[in-house]
Amino acid sequence: MSATYEEILQGMLNKVTNEVDKREGSIIYDALAPCAYFLAQQQFQIEHFFDLVFADTAIGDYLDRAAATYGLTRKEATAAVRIMTTSTAIENGTRWGINGLVYNVTGKRSENEYIVTCETPGETGNQYSGNMEPISNISNVTATLGGIDTPGTDAETDDAFRERLYAKIKRPATSGNAYHYRQWALEVAGVGDAKVFPLDNGPGTVTVLVVDDDKNISSSLPATVLKHIETVRPIGATVTVSSPEALPINISANVVLDGSKTISEVKSAFKEELTSFLKEMTFITYRVSYAKLGSLLLDIPGVEDFDNFRLNSGTGNVTISEKQIPIIGMITLAEVDALGVG
Repeated sequence: MSATYEEILQGMLNKVTNEVDKREGSIIYDALAPCAYFLAQQQFQIEHFFDLVFADTAIGDYLDRAAATYGLTRKEATAAVRIMTTSTAIENGTRWGINGLVYNVTGKRSENEYIVTCETPGETGNQYSGNMEPISNISNVTATLGGIDTPGTDAETDDAFRERLYAKIKRPATSGNAYHYRQWALEVAGVGDAKVFPLDNGPGTVTVLVVDDDKNISSSLPATVLKHIETVRPIGATVTVSSPEALPINISANVVLDGSKTISEVKSAFKEELTSFLKEMTFITYRVSYAKLGSLLLDIPGVEDFDNFRLNSGTGNVTISEKQIPIIGMITLAEVDALGVG
């Protein structure tokens, strides 16, 4: 820890003979004080500099530079590709707006149905649907923004990028080993995690399971990941990329409330906590703990007690296979006045 301004100034004054007036406002005090101030600032900046040059604390461009040493680059934001329907035929290149976003027509899907790409990269392009206004000089045409063809993704966050950097350092990827396939999958924008199964369908085969940045199953990601891996994989390998199987986690219980929350508020809060809990298990833990989920429910504000807790209709742990991920299923919480009543 660096010395403070006061400590530096006092140390400098201590080096001055006592025969000289060193009180505040004296000539020597006023001469040394600005120097002590700038030395203190310099020490602070040096400490901050160390935070910026080491990967565990670096942020922004500094983290990019630290990761570049290991051949990694941050995943950039990608644009949302949406489906737009119109009242009549239009040309490619026409531009349409909705809620401050502009979409460019980049292809035709079917009659009066077009592929449009958001000009603003990121998840914001996934958000809105409805009537669109023409920005190009078009008249007598109505247009509606509908479904998502390929979701847009935000730029990789510092934390996600740092985690990917650590994964490369701690799990050396060489010569097409399992770590290499995971690294290649994680290089694709929108991929939040991946699990690799070498020799899954026999010699020379590899299966890669992928989830999106929110640890959800994505129907569009596997094809994108496979396309990327095919450009970098060793010759002779047969690669399959797919999504994991979803295993719904159904929960029911009788709940006694303490009066501070309604049962609907408790259910909403529990679902939020359960979602986070299950996402953290993805490709890491393959057992949903009955005890932990019971504790999770008891910790929800408003819950005084509960009983008749059922996890997938049972009172034990739920096992997940290596090719599955847990997702929220049916959540049934019944309010009771006392335990044993329902």
